[in-house]
Amino acid sequence: MNGLFRGFYAILYKEFIVVLRDRATLFFMFFPPLLQIIAFGFALDNDVKHMAMVVLDEDHTVESRQLIDDFVNTQTFRVVGEVGSVQEMAVAIRRRQAYVGLQIPPDFSRRRRDGQTARLQVLVDGSSSTIALQALNTALGIGFRESATLLLTEAGRDNLPIEVRPQVLYNPAMLSPNFFVPGVIGVALQIATVFSTAMSLAREKERGTIEQLLVSPLSRWGLMLGKLVPYLVIGMIMAMSLFAILRWVFFVHIVGSVAALLVASLLYLFTLLSLGLLVSIKAENHMQAFQMAMVVLMPSIFFSGFIFPRETMPWIFYAISTLLPATYYIELMRAIILRGASLHDFAFHLGVLAVMGLVLFSLCALLFRKRIT
Repeated sequence: MNGLFRGFYAILYKEFIVVLRDRATLFFMFFPPLLQIIAFGFALDNDVKHMAMVVLDEDHTVESRQLIDDFVNTQTFRVVGEVGSVQEMAVAIRRRQAYVGLQIPPDFSRRRRDGQTARLQVLVDGSSSTIALQALNTALGIGFRESATLLLTEAGRDNLPIEVRPQVLYNPAMLSPNFFVPGVIGVALQIATVFSTAMSLAREKERGTIEQLLVSPLSRWGLMLGKLVPYLVIGMIMAMSLFAILRWVFFVHIVGSVAALLVASLLYLFTLLSLGLLVSIKAENHMQAFQMAMVVLMPSIFFSGFIFPRETMPWIFYAISTLLPATYYIELMRAIILRGASLHDFAFHLGVLAVMGLVLFSLCALLFRKRIT
């Protein structure tokens, strides 16, 4: 190939041989992403179940035991023991023997039968906000349901004045893996690809083979593209492997088009690999490339919407998120996989990834040109 991409085929052949012979690079590209999607897919779960709960039942009646069963039947709580005082309950929570404490006062059933307000005390460990929020919502829900049942009985009615019938779209079971795993794919691909290309030119510099490239009749565009394409091919193979795990390990049905997933992944990987090459050009050695890649990658985990909704972030962090390729890819993954969106529905996201990739790749070629003149 002559002209702008002169020497592309030669450097492409060389890089394929180097990458395929480098078992450490192949291991680093495939094993960590597979480990991440399996570990995070099973570990990241906001649906908290069977929280340890201690009970202080000072009423000892049928009603109090029925109330405890109501808490357990939600599957949010499990009784791990009974205590004799509020102080013992607080100690059990402080020592993490339980997350929740339920106190039923001695006049609970009497006040309930007399039509008075029967009060409960629920102590919740707030050191974990996710657990605390789930426990509070469930406890309040039980109280509201019991109150509504008693009021309907007293009023002689057998139906609610207002009935809300919600319908959850796209993830009706509200399973956390369905939300998190597509995001994990974006983060896993990012870590593997950026680090791999970030080390490529840095490795050439450390081995002293960079001089051979400088004196060879290669155009800067051909060199950059030849460096990038082998990793792009391997990255696409890795992406398809992660999609297979998504479907057959986590049983997340891909509602949208697989072709749309591959197109989005191709643009995303090209952008990430160009970013890694840019890091590799600026870095002087292996360790510097690693540190620079970490600085680039860490914001993507927190600001891309992978875990935390972007809409709730302060404006400065929201602005940072718009500069991250992972932000657009993760949204694309969730839209295509869960909601069956087409590429046309998210053409803006694809356009942003394409522009990012072209700008970063052009910067790689131009900056490398400055280094060899």
